Amino acid sequence: MRVPSFVLTLLFAAAVPAFGQEPTPPAPLPPIPLPPALDRVLRDYERAWRARDATALADLFTEDGFVLSNGSPPVRGRAAIRARYADSGGPLSLRALAYATEGRVGYIVGGFAASPGEPDTGKFVLALRREGGRWQIAADMDNSNRGRMTAPTPSPLPATVTPPSSSE
Repeated sequence: MRVPSFVLTLLFAAAVPAFGQEPTPPAPLPPIPLPPALDRVLRDYERAWRARDATALADLFTEDGFVLSNGSPPVRGRAAIRARYADSGGPLSLRALAYATEGRVGYIVGGFAASPGEPDTGKFVLALRREGGRWQIAADMDNSNRGRMTAPTPSPLPATVTPPSSSE
């Protein structure tokens, strides 16, 4: 049985996006308000980042905290975090998209940009632990919204497919 070439052409066309067209980006997720104790974590992070204060940034983390930055190996502990952030900082606006807490642990999922109201240039997840009545960052994982990996382009299918002869 031969598969008509127009069927294969339709299948191929559906699998390959139109040349030169970018997919429409999804609408940004709306920010949510945080309880004051969690919001303090984001505002303190913004202040320390803007001030390029690596010590203040490291102090927001638990003693054994992690930084898992886009394109860099993980670092653990305040001293390593301080060293990682030594030459970092600048404009930053953080916004929460989701959060939860249970007992002494919690998380915040969010987006970041250079200024409030700008489109997010990246996103983050903060794993939190409450120590001494204060929420601290146990792990900070962030990455950029740019440079998304894409699937390889499929190779063209032959115009016709002929099954092997059954007479052999």
